[in-house]
Amino acid sequence: NLKSHMGTHTGKKPFGCTECGKGFSQNSHLKSHMRTHTGEKPFICTECGTPFSHSGHLKIHMRSHTGEKPFICTECSAGFSAGNNLKTHMRAHTGEKRFICTKCGAGFSRNSDLKSHIRTHTGEWPFICTECGTGFSQNSHLKIHMRTHTGEKPFICTECGAGFSKSST
Repeated sequence: NLKSHMGTHTGKKPFGCTECGKGFSQNSHLKSHMRTHTGEKPFICTECGTPFSHSGHLKIHMRSHTGEKPFICTECSAGFSAGNNLKTHMRAHTGEKRFICTKCGAGFSRNSDLKSHIRTHTGEWPFICTECGTGFSQNSHLKIHMRTHTGEKPFICTECGAGFSKSST
């Protein structure tokens, strides 16, 4: 209704989270926020069964099944299923590096890349191979390593059909 909506403009946040104290202008926003504390994920993908805490997250996920990419880069025409992914991608064109390592000053366009980089300073290897115990700083590196155990070769030469576990060296 109009009365509760007006609270978004006044800055008043009368609905407070009992867990962390964060305030919200609308009760529905508080209810949605509470799922971060309860872990409730009531929105289920009908294609693969993946649960989500917010309907908007499910909507974006559904695009992974449909292939829909409504957010298009004006520089290179790359398509994205979510607007925030396009925003992050645009930093590749602008050179913007918002995330800076406090240890060495290296800059990154994505926070996830900074977190991964920090592990080069800490020596942390949180991704462990269940087959041989080798540790990796990134989950993607573990996935590539697992192919040595499974024999998977997903990269196929179009000329001769030879399979490879990596797309490049």
